[in-house]
Parts: sequence; structure tokens; C-alpha cells
Amino acid sequence: MDFTNKVVVVTGGGSGIGRAVSVLFAKNGAKVAVNSLTPKNGEATVELINAEGADGIYIQGDVSIAANAERIISKTIEAFSRIDILVNNAGIVLPGRVDNISEEDFDRTVAVNVKGIFLVSKYAVIEMKKQGGGVIVHISSAAAIKGVKNRAVYSASKGAVTALTKAMMVDHIDDNIRVNCICPGTTHTSSLEKRFQAADDPEKTRKEFIERQPVGRLGRAEEVAQAILFACCDEAAFMNGSTIVIDGGMSV
Repeated sequence: MDFTNKVVVVTGGGSGIGRAVSVLFAKNGAKVAVNSLTPKNGEATVELINAEGADGIYIQGDVSIAANAERIISKTIEAFSRIDILVNNAGIVLPGRVDNISEEDFDRTVAVNVKGIFLVSKYAVIEMKKQGGGVIVHISSAAAIKGVKNRAVYSASKGAVTALTKAMMVDHIDDNIRVNCICPGTTHTSSLEKRFQAADDPEKTRKEFIERQPVGRLGRAEEVAQAILFACCDEAAFMNGSTIVIDGGMSV
């Protein structure tokens, strides 16, 4: 997979899957625009990109705010003159069932996980149409496919992302824009580790998460990153509107 001179935007690129995929794109020749809410994290990812001999920029912003979403794309165009690939990775996980999650948490989950993808895609598609095409990959979740306890609104938001993938493919296939979706299972990231440590019994909580995975371990961010790159590469050009599940058998 060669991404030499390709320009990639990764939202939520400051840690976890977003950082892993940003660095992997850089290793394969891409120029990468990294979005993250937290400057420290986003700038650290750019340093890793630069260490691979690739060009990278950091763009701060909450993807659920239209002005920020537009700025993520405009700053990328300003720096690199085009955008070939968008990875909509930014997302949040707020626990709860329908009978106990707050309306505020519902609104925030949908704002980031669904509206954020809609907004960044909106401005990316405008630019991709000007240049004759591009590739968009949304990060959904195995929770969009299999019921997971205490994740009602999160699961619903990721189900919307999976449906949006198919709708966007139909809308933009004639614009030469491919749109695919990745559904990771439970992946060990710094944010997940923080959730483990915040639990009353961290090791019990870790064990419970691992037991959801038939393969017997958590996923690695680098493994998910490989799937994302495959969905974006020229060799997979026939893949469009597809959902790639990489979950250690969780959804089976």
C-alpha cells in the first residue's frame, strides 16, 4: 500500500486508533493533517509523523461544531492544496442504558459521533468533488452490530455511522468518492486504560472486557490501522459502501 504524496485528514488523531493510523499513513508516504481536541496529544502525533520523514500538521477543534469542521478541511487545503483521504475517527464513549443515561449525554454522544462525521465529511466532499474524487472511511464499532450492555446511545450512534456510510456511497459514487466503514471491537488504547484504572476493580473490569472477545485478548490500535489503510488504498478500489469488522470475533 503506497500513499506517497497522498493527503490524509485524521480526526481524533491525538491518541489510540487515530494516532496509530496517522503514523502508519506517514510510514507509507502520506502527508497527514491531524485533528485532536487536545493540543498536547495532537502535536505529539505530528512529531511521530515527522519522525517518519513525513509532513504533518495539527488542527485543533471539536468536530461537532460546524466552524471547526470547516476549518479542519480548509487548513488542510491551505497546507497541502488537496485532500485525498478522510478518516472520521473522532468519537466518544459515554455509558448508559435508555432508562438512566442523561439527555445531555445523549446529545453529546450524537453530536460528536454522528454530527461530527456529517460535518467534516460535508466539507471534505466539497473539496474532493473539485479535484475529481477521494476516499472517506468512517470509524464505527462492533457495538453497531452486536448488542453491548450499558452502551445504548453509543451503539445507536455507531449504527447511524454505519448507515451513513452506505447512504454516502450511493450519493457520491458518481463523484468518484469511495466511502467505507470500519467496525473495531474492543481495542486497547490510552482512553480505555484510563477507564480500567478508574473502575472500582481495574483488573476485574479488564478481564470482563477481554472476555467479550472470543479471540481472548483486546485488539491493538495498529491492527485496526492496517484495516483502515486497506480500505483507503488503490488496490481496494472495488470496495465501496462496505463495512469491515475487525473485532476478534466479538460480533459473531
